[in-house]
Amino acid sequence: QVQLVESGGGLVQAGGSLRLSCAASGIIFSINAMGWYRQAPGKQRELVALITRGGSTKYADSVKGRFTISRDNSKNTVYLQMNSLKPEDTAVYYCNTDLRYSSSWRPFGSWGQGTQVTVSS
Repeated sequence: QVQLVESGGGLVQAGGSLRLSCAASGIIFSINAMGWYRQAPGKQRELVALITRGGSTKYADSVKGRFTISRDNSKNTVYLQMNSLKPEDTAVYYCNTDLRYSSSWRPFGSWGQGTQVTVSS
């Protein structure tokens, strides 16, 4: 059974940084594309960043140049380094460890409990 544990969220002032972690178990970690999503109150969950099994990355326009996704297959963990945070980055952040591409990237894996990121102005 797949288990995901997201951590690293918190309250930070605008311009600050946070590093999110997603530890996975119960899967063959290295074979899938993985990603970070976020969901703000009243909004749909959106893909923020993804990393393929080959290490290629893709970002939402709103976070390009500020966020960096990475993975450590030896630790079954995917990270999201978030710099220059803005109030509009406030959301619950979730990781998904099985993204597949079919005209667009879609999540097929399990979801964790998420981690709250709050950016104050």
